[in-house]
Amino acid sequence: MKTKSTTVLALVHKGQVVFAADGQVTVNNTIMKHGASKIRKLQNGAVLAGFAGSAADGFTLFERFEAKLKEYSGQLGRAAVELAKDWRSDRALRRLEAMMIVGNKDSLYLLSGSGDVIQPDDGVIAIGSGGNFALAAARALMREGDSSLTARRIAEAAMQIASEICPFTNSRFVFEELNCE
Repeated sequence: MKTKSTTVLALVHKGQVVFAADGQVTVNNTIMKHGASKIRKLQNGAVLAGFAGSAADGFTLFERFEAKLKEYSGQLGRAAVELAKDWRSDRALRRLEAMMIVGNKDSLYLLSGSGDVIQPDDGVIAIGSGGNFALAAARALMREGDSSLTARRIAEAAMQIASEICPFTNSRFVFEELNCE
């Protein structure tokens, strides 16, 4: 059974951290669910995490990452690096078919099973089959310089554009936000 991906977007703008994800679950060429939750608040709401890929693998990553946050006293960067190291070297974890974005008021990171720990230069990152569409739209809106655009509004517009292009992304969005100010 081949599982297609999704769209998860994370951005920091004007003192706000926003994670957005669509709710579609697709298996082969069939939409199985419209309202899946792919974002979680971790560490008493101080950290956001989102996944793209297999649901079971995503839940495994959430649990492992939360354990790393606890082990490293909430140090997001250190927890991200340590999870990526485990993910790359552990036989069972290496088979996981997922990617993950994590973030707090200070940083965003993309994590993958190939050992990637990527911190974006511009405060925006996305994963999944519609990730590049959402990423491009969010970057364009952030660069536009319209001072009335909030982080949430940028995320909403970027996800809407991704849902109009990517067949594995629907328009039932879930948003989670952190106020950094």
